[in-house]
Amino acid sequence: MPHETTFIATIVVGLVLAFLGGLLASKLRLSPLVGYLLAGVAAGPFTPGFVADEGLASQLAEIGVILLMFGVGLHFSIKDLLAVHAIAIPGALGQIVMATALGIGVAHIWGWPFGAGLVFGLALSVASTVVLLRALEERNNLDSANGRIAVGWLIVEDLAMVLALVLLPALAGVLGGTPRGAADEAGGGTLAVALALTLGKVALFLALVLVVGTRALPWLLMQVARTGSRELFTLSVLATALGIAFGSAELFGVSFALGAFFAGVVLSESDFSHQAAADALPLQDAFAVLFFVSVGMLFDPMILAHEPFAVLAVVLVIVLGKTLAAFGIVLAFGYPASTALTVSASLAQVGEFSFILAGLGVTLGLLPPEGRDLILAGALLSITLNPLVFAGLDRLSGWLRRRPGMLGRLERQRNDRLSVLPPAHEGPRDHAVIVGYGRVGSVVGKGLKSQNLPIVVIDQNRRRVEALRKRGVPAVYGDATTPGVLEAAGTRRARLIVVATPQGYQTRRVLDLARRINPSIDTAVRTHSEAEVAHLERQGVGLAIMGERELALGLMNYALRSFGSSDDKARAVVQGVRIAGEGGVYERRHGEPWRGAPELRQNRDEAPPPD
Repeated sequence: MPHETTFIATIVVGLVLAFLGGLLASKLRLSPLVGYLLAGVAAGPFTPGFVADEGLASQLAEIGVILLMFGVGLHFSIKDLLAVHAIAIPGALGQIVMATALGIGVAHIWGWPFGAGLVFGLALSVASTVVLLRALEERNNLDSANGRIAVGWLIVEDLAMVLALVLLPALAGVLGGTPRGAADEAGGGTLAVALALTLGKVALFLALVLVVGTRALPWLLMQVARTGSRELFTLSVLATALGIAFGSAELFGVSFALGAFFAGVVLSESDFSHQAAADALPLQDAFAVLFFVSVGMLFDPMILAHEPFAVLAVVLVIVLGKTLAAFGIVLAFGYPASTALTVSASLAQVGEFSFILAGLGVTLGLLPPEGRDLILAGALLSITLNPLVFAGLDRLSGWLRRRPGMLGRLERQRNDRLSVLPPAHEGPRDHAVIVGYGRVGSVVGKGLKSQNLPIVVIDQNRRRVEALRKRGVPAVYGDATTPGVLEAAGTRRARLIVVATPQGYQTRRVLDLARRINPSIDTAVRTHSEAEVAHLERQGVGLAIMGERELALGLMNYALRSFGSSDDKARAVVQGVRIAGEGGVYERRHGEPWRGAPELRQNRDEAPPPD
């Protein structure tokens, strides 16, 4: 192939193979990352056929790292972290320490030096942002209390790895590798001098970015936005990300990744953060894919045959070791088993930061090349196994719920007073039990309280339960899919249960348990699909509301009034569309006439009979 087309060939072949690999992985219901990594293996020097230029691929991968870290910074939310800081910060740090210790222990057994074990353990301790977010989204868990804890945990992991990227070059000489940056400048100086130089440069860089950047960058984007040119705005965002990353490396000796991350953090606080993210996303995705392809090119698949037990040990550390560590930590902080299972399953894989750390470790002479191969093998297998981990932990969750004694022993909470109603509110009768007191449940609760109607709240957010009790609202902390928690909320004597949480499978479990405890209880639930509404209607639920449909009807009401319709006419049209929509769904599914929207039924006995 002529030399002048090597660059084009590397990009084209990399993207085409990544597309095919990602498509195949998606068809197999695996993460596309598996496909991208395998595409790199196919284009790498360890497999027959086309071999991409490794030098060009690594430089393209650096752009991918810059844009990937810029995106992480743009989406970094201090509010999300503070909301769950009580568990996310100590939990993530504890899990990193445990997983790193496991990695060091395994490396020691293999005869590796401490420096290699440290890099190896750190690389195994951090989960993939892409895989975690996708897994939570697929299970409608991203906006749940459990999902927010997992995301906050991940933010802390990312910040810890950013710190590791800063310190490893400074510590490389002490750990048996080749010092870089400030540590190299220190020459024969002490470790303290090397660390002081490194941290001093980083501090100066952060001061410039956070003090000057927070003023200059939003102002610059404002001027560009006023031109009305989308191309210029996109160019300014990319120039900011790449320019700060390159400048930070050249002037301050910090990594491209760190510079890009803080460029994103600065822009995340501006009014243009969402537009910046939207404009950077296409290129970020494309170059991030090339990053994963370039990582796959470095992987020698023969290690699976030559070192099968070593690969198995790595997978066990990631899937079993990290899972057990996170599970135990979450339980130790007094959270229910369902939260512990969700968080631990989310973290049972490794991804992009692991590859960055592995590459840095090899560059610094700390990690042997076979260590990088083992990390890549562990990543491929753990990402592939992650859906099975979720499925297995779901079965474990159901098994535990059927054994309340064992579940109770696991969930020995720090503050048992929150799992039962306070004496002033014991023995409620004829009340509404509200499961989940977030954006939806709190509106229902406030409406009932405004009419002096009794409620009891069940929520998995300990701080929220404590705040409600301080306001005099009866609240129980715990998982409503556990019979004991429903009993503690007085479900046996309740008139109504409102399930305001977004997870469909949890909703069905709560309804089933509530009806076993109190067969005459009225029910109202939140859903996210017409299929779920139809299923719940068949089960005789008093009211099942799909949030997106009600949102659409609200917009319709406003649109009609905007065109001059009276309030009464707009409401009548909306109600007609609501009834027709629900009736159409019911008739298509059951082949019989619809008997009215649940909102209009006189009583629950008119609900459609079960199939």
